[in-house]
Amino acid sequence: MVNMMQPKEFFSSLWQDYIEVTPQAEQIRQLFLQTDPQVINDHVAFRTFSDTPLCLAQLQPLILAMGYEIQADYNFEAKKLRAISFIHPDPTVPKVFISELERHKLSEQAQAILQPYCDQIEAKELEQSVFWSGRHWNMPSWEHYQTLLEESEYAAWLLVMGIRVNHFTVSVDLLESTDCIREVLQRVEDAGYAINEAGGRVKGVPADLLEQGSTMADRIDVTFAGGDSHSVASCFYEFAKRHADSDGQLYQGFIAANADKIFESTNVS
Repeated sequence: MVNMMQPKEFFSSLWQDYIEVTPQAEQIRQLFLQTDPQVINDHVAFRTFSDTPLCLAQLQPLILAMGYEIQADYNFEAKKLRAISFIHPDPTVPKVFISELERHKLSEQAQAILQPYCDQIEAKELEQSVFWSGRHWNMPSWEHYQTLLEESEYAAWLLVMGIRVNHFTVSVDLLESTDCIREVLQRVEDAGYAINEAGGRVKGVPADLLEQGSTMADRIDVTFAGGDSHSVASCFYEFAKRHADSDGQLYQGFIAANADKIFESTNVS
C-alpha cells in the first residue's frame, strides 16, 4: 500500500465528498453548532458489490491500515447483504461499517444487468481515496436503474452513486445540548428535513443499548446513459444514541435490525 492516510485526513476528505451530494448534512451540522461546541461522528458507512476488485475483502485492508480492528460481521438475508464493522482504539475516531451486495443471490435478470458494469472495474492497487471515487463503471441507463430498483434499492443506488460514503452519523451522546435522540430528530424535522420513518422514527430501544434515527436521503439530478435526466436519492445523515451496558461502558456495536431499517433512508419515495 502507498500513501496511507491517517484518520483525520481520511475523514476530512470523505466529508467534503459527502456534502457535495448531501448538502443537508452540512446544514444540519451547522444547526447543532449553534448550540454545541462540536459535532462528533459515531460512524460512517459504505456500500459495494461482491465478487469485484472493490469487494469488501479488497476494501478491508485500507481500513485496517489506519489502525482499525474488525469489530463484528453481519448478514442481512432479505436485502442480500453482508457487512463488517470496524472500530478504532481512539474513541473519537468514527467506527466504519462496510456492506456489500451479494450479487449471486439476486435474480438472474438483476445479475445480468449488473455484470457488464462490474466487469468494468479495474483490478489495481487501491488507495484510501477509493472511498470517495464514485463510479468505476459507465453511467447506467434509466431502464437498468428502474429494473434494479424494483428488486434491490441498494443495487440501484450503488450503480448510480458508486463508491462513496453513504452516511455520516452524529454521536448524540457527545452533544452537549441534549442526549435524547427524539429531541435531536424533532429539531432536525422542525428545521425542514424529512425523517426516515421505516420501523419507527427511532430504531432500537434503550434495552438494546443502541437507538438510531436518520434523515431521508438528499436528492440529486443525474443524467443517465441515453440522456434521460432524473432526480435520485443521494446520501443521508444519521444520529446514534448509545447506552451503557451492565459494566457502565457505552455499547459500541451495531444492531442488525436497526441497520436494516437505516438502509431504507435511501429508498425512493
